[in-house]
Amino acid sequence: MTADDLTPAEHALYLAALSNGGHLAAPPAAGPGADSGADSAALAGLLARGLFAPGAAGYAAVDPRAAGDRLAAGLRGEATRLLVRAENLPDALAPLTAAYDAAHQGPESHHVEGRDAIRHRISQLLAECQEELLTAQPGPHWAVTLEPALSQDLPLLMTGRRMRTIYQPAARRRPAVVEYAGAVTRHGSRIRLLDEPFDRTIIVDRSTAVVSARSDHGAAAFITDRATVAALVAVFERDWSRAAAVDWSATPHRAATRITGLLARGLTQGAIATRLGLSERTVAAHIARLRDRHGAQTLFQLGWRMRGEGDG
Repeated sequence: MTADDLTPAEHALYLAALSNGGHLAAPPAAGPGADSGADSAALAGLLARGLFAPGAAGYAAVDPRAAGDRLAAGLRGEATRLLVRAENLPDALAPLTAAYDAAHQGPESHHVEGRDAIRHRISQLLAECQEELLTAQPGPHWAVTLEPALSQDLPLLMTGRRMRTIYQPAARRRPAVVEYAGAVTRHGSRIRLLDEPFDRTIIVDRSTAVVSARSDHGAAAFITDRATVAALVAVFERDWSRAAAVDWSATPHRAATRITGLLARGLTQGAIATRLGLSERTVAAHIARLRDRHGAQTLFQLGWRMRGEGDG
């Protein structure tokens, strides 16, 4: 009960007492047309709020400031008690929370079959990534997987997530990998090369790990067990410490040089894309720039004018 919800009857009774020198002689007497029950209720309400105090000759009106201070102190005390209850509520519910989690906890690892299904589940994990992505990717690498990876990884880097990747040295001989590495390292990703065998692994936020479940990589295990994930992180950190840093900044020139050499040999656009593991769109963009540079109208003209420029 607070002072800011006085009823009209309470308000009128308090003002009546003030007009009588601040005193109310006795319980209100019912005048003509008055409701003695309503007056009694109004008096009870004012007493409860501390706006009236009983005295020897009836009731005395109390300074509203003093009554307000007492009411405010009571409200602050109640607010403090509610805040303490709110703070303690998670601890009080902890046993129930633990029981609920135990009842709804999924398996600590599950298998996903099929490359498309695996890529879809990994995409979901990357969308949920909050801090860090660790990947160990022994070859081979193809544009069919790297181009979608680029569209996923760049947004992660641009929004502050960290990425570290380990490749084997053969990755540097694949233009698709070099182009991908050049793009992501320009945005903060770190990629190293390790000249020894290691397993394909993806670790998201050090809480979920993805490893191959078959030798053909057609099935993957998604692991959430903390101890297992921690062990896989330790393996990654060990391999990372032994891997060599690489400058990936010369990516575009390297790919263009390879395309130039294959054009000079007479290969078609599609054949070059297959040979280098690039998409035809990427090869077409390089060829368009080469045509402009050499003033060629057809691939035959371009290949003829570039003879002698191949890299063997």
